[in-house]
Amino acid sequence: MKSLKRPWGVLHYRVDGPESAPAVVFANSLGTDLRLWEAALRLLPEIRAIRFDKRGHGLSDLGGLGGAPVSIAGFAEDAAALIEAEAQGPVVFVGLSIGGMIGQSLAAARPDLVRALVLSNTAPRMGTPESWRARVAAVRAGGVGSLAEAVMERWFGPAFRAGPDLPLWRNMLARTDPEGYAAACEAIAAADLTTGTAKLRLPTLVIGGEEDGASPPDLVRGLADLTPGAAFHLIPKAGHLPCVETPEAFAAILAPFLKEHAR
Repeated sequence: MKSLKRPWGVLHYRVDGPESAPAVVFANSLGTDLRLWEAALRLLPEIRAIRFDKRGHGLSDLGGLGGAPVSIAGFAEDAAALIEAEAQGPVVFVGLSIGGMIGQSLAAARPDLVRALVLSNTAPRMGTPESWRARVAAVRAGGVGSLAEAVMERWFGPAFRAGPDLPLWRNMLARTDPEGYAAACEAIAAADLTTGTAKLRLPTLVIGGEEDGASPPDLVRGLADLTPGAAFHLIPKAGHLPCVETPEAFAAILAPFLKEHAR
């Protein structure tokens, strides 16, 4: 385990792979921790994989969330600090869902730190402010576990939901600190990254899931259309977390992109 001191507290992260390998940073979805990527990482070419738990998730501090609002830009500043601490030069940034929003914000604000971008199951704007505020109210009233069954239906397709691993992902979600989860929801509610993302001019790979109930295929395809030169891939029978549900298909799309752009 490794930690990075931030103004709000400690950011937990992990680095796997040799220092000589190209650095690739992975940013998790809402309600998950850095274990999200384990199945896919085993299938990728040799890289220096840098994973982190965003503020209020996993082993990272909450950091006095009752103070200034958490924002996507703030999450991106944490990612920038991590890149500056662990990577000697720009990285490929891989983000899923809110992690993809963090990647868009980071690439717009700090193009010197991002050589290429992978945006999975995400968009410049996700949902409506009203829907996120309703989720925040539900979490503060009943905890994250009260949302677990509905979230599992948005995250995964029917086949995965019928399999033996679903309880592990339900538990990961349910054990997320409610204030950390609520703060991230509020950050998504306030975010509209459309203007900055439309101005990006770097190699970009966009990945969607055919059965994604959280960021439907047309929403993700719209992100690819917004970003000049972006490649779009839709994974059949995958939901919101294709790196978990269909890691082989996810890695088969990601690996050639990394080979081309990671160095």
